[in-house]
Amino acid sequence: MTDLTDAKDALRYYLQEARESLLWKLDGLSERELRMPRTPTGTNLLGIVKHAANVEIGYFGDTFGRPWPTPQERVSDAEVDADPQADWYATERESAAGIVDLYRRVWAFADATIEALPLDAPGRVPWWRNGEVTLGRVLVHVLTDLARHAGHADILRESIDGAAGLVADSSNLPEQDWPLYVQKLTALADRF
Repeated sequence: MTDLTDAKDALRYYLQEARESLLWKLDGLSERELRMPRTPTGTNLLGIVKHAANVEIGYFGDTFGRPWPTPQERVSDAEVDADPQADWYATERESAAGIVDLYRRVWAFADATIEALPLDAPGRVPWWRNGEVTLGRVLVHVLTDLARHAGHADILRESIDGAAGLVADSSNLPEQDWPLYVQKLTALADRF
């Protein structure tokens, strides 16, 4: 049982909850559906997961002097220089299963950093102007970033097939006549 009164345990618990929430948004969709851009800026479900994996490698690896063991799996600085969105989509040689597997292995890598260090352990984020940080600050930063992207995935998935909510087996949404509810909100909006 996780001790949510301990700051480090609480941060790890919510980080893992956000990770799992993000991945369930991929369940049951085809490669095409996962790759399909869903916004004018190209946001897609598989790209969000690839981005999250690269974020965790950087913040829980590079920041604390722990190199990712297989650097060819992460998006390189050269790739980002050539394409600033390189970590936001799967290439032809990458599969959804491969990216999900990578992300799960990144969890273990990141969790090893979190386990090994106290919250006040110093680190340095190489891509920040003043990159001096602590593990605690990095945990909050990554958790905030991941929760934001899990929210993006919520909306994208709901727009595909209506799957919504916090976790796959419990939507945490009330029983509702959703078309009627949307009709009510549309009528309210139309008054303005």
